[in-house]
Amino acid sequence: MPEVTFSKVAPVVPVRNLDAALERYRRLGFAAHAYEGPDRYGFVERGSVSVHLSEGAGHDPQRTGAVLYLYVSDADAVYADWKSSGVEGRFAEPVDTPYALREFTYVDADGTAHRVGSPLAT
Repeated sequence: MPEVTFSKVAPVVPVRNLDAALERYRRLGFAAHAYEGPDRYGFVERGSVSVHLSEGAGHDPQRTGAVLYLYVSDADAVYADWKSSGVEGRFAEPVDTPYALREFTYVDADGTAHRVGSPLAT
């Protein structure tokens, strides 16, 4: 088999209301747009990070939420920016982890946990 290169990944997360989710990601600093076809589907990007959003009536944040881990250059700066954005959801303050990352978690209204980390200074 020839060598195959994987170039990027775009996780698909469930949302209850695509329009609300796209607006939430815009407030978090992402470029966001809906798919132009008949399906309720969207795309958000920030830097090299891409996430797809899929609207579904059967999505229950208690049962079908997702988890994303986002590596960033400064978790404290992202935390401050996101916390001040006024988005709905729960924030856990940044902490130093035993695995050498500074990390915080934001859980949005659709139950998606966004774990955000940056390397600790050594």
